[in-house]
Amino acid sequence: MTVRWAAPGRVNLIGEHVDYQDGLVLPFALAQHTSATVERRAGDQVVARSRGQENAFAVSSSPGEVEGWAAYVAGVVWALRDEGAAVPGLTIDLDSDVPVGAGLSSSAALECAVAGALSDELDLGLSPTALATIARRAENDYVGAPTGAMDQMASMLGESGHALLLDCRDLSTRQVPFDLSGAGLTLLVIDTHAEHSNVGGAYADRRSDCEAAAAQLGLSTLRDAEVGDLPRVTDAVHRRRAQHVMSEIARVQEVATILDAGRPADIGAQLSASHVSLRDDFEVSCDELDAAVDAALAAGALGARMTGGGFGGCAIALVRDGDVTAVEQRVQSAYDRRGWRAADIFAATPSHGAHRVG
Repeated sequence: MTVRWAAPGRVNLIGEHVDYQDGLVLPFALAQHTSATVERRAGDQVVARSRGQENAFAVSSSPGEVEGWAAYVAGVVWALRDEGAAVPGLTIDLDSDVPVGAGLSSSAALECAVAGALSDELDLGLSPTALATIARRAENDYVGAPTGAMDQMASMLGESGHALLLDCRDLSTRQVPFDLSGAGLTLLVIDTHAEHSNVGGAYADRRSDCEAAAAQLGLSTLRDAEVGDLPRVTDAVHRRRAQHVMSEIARVQEVATILDAGRPADIGAQLSASHVSLRDDFEVSCDELDAAVDAALAAGALGARMTGGGFGGCAIALVRDGDVTAVEQRVQSAYDRRGWRAADIFAATPSHGAHRVG
């Protein structure tokens, strides 16, 4: 039997660097996706193929034994085996139009597509949340990227015309209406082409900073912290990190309330405040992201911010339909003046999550 699944990348509307602190996040699934086509093969190897590249590894491979893009595939196989699934030899053909390294969760799309296809092929009957958990284990424990649950949950559970309000403490979710076209709005994604990676030390350092701040407050995570607790965090850097987490969770709640009321044009201030917090308190922005945000706002965007883990990747801008061209031109002009590679800019559409194809 041949099984094919598709899983989308995601844009995080708001709620950055709070998922691993049991916070609230509000991502949505993109129309861009990764597909995984799975067939059984003789032997005990998995052969993963993607756009002319091929990587073969043993079904029994352990963390550290497979590198590069194939590690995300191997991680899913490893996580399923660790949960007791008997994984045979497989051929997995992959294709994707999710931009890689842009902070749009191309890795989660890959993991979720493979996890869904394998669940079907092996008749495991795993729920979307269980598949997201398998995919997250692949990224955390096999690849070694210390991310939270948001990316995989958004890829698995996204719905068209909605953002996913996810409580990262208990993985409870609620679909929040996010009808852009009905409100005459466009959400632009601005791919800066500045290199982005979640495996590097800077991401892990931010997570450690948050853990240190929580520990000083006697808490397991900053989800339970209050603004009045901040003076008790004696280290200035850790205090700024905690301030971002607390204020960002509050912004997620505000945005969800506004969207529930059917007023998507009114979330701009929260988006822009999120960027300032990420830039100044969490220090995960970069020149390319700041320039994109500043240019978009100067051209009339209702709000703009970096999205994803930071240090590169993408910004988003909420724009009235009539201002899209002006925003695009202003951003490109800002990049031209600095001699940077032109940004890739496209409209993001809240779309359906991972699913079987055919």
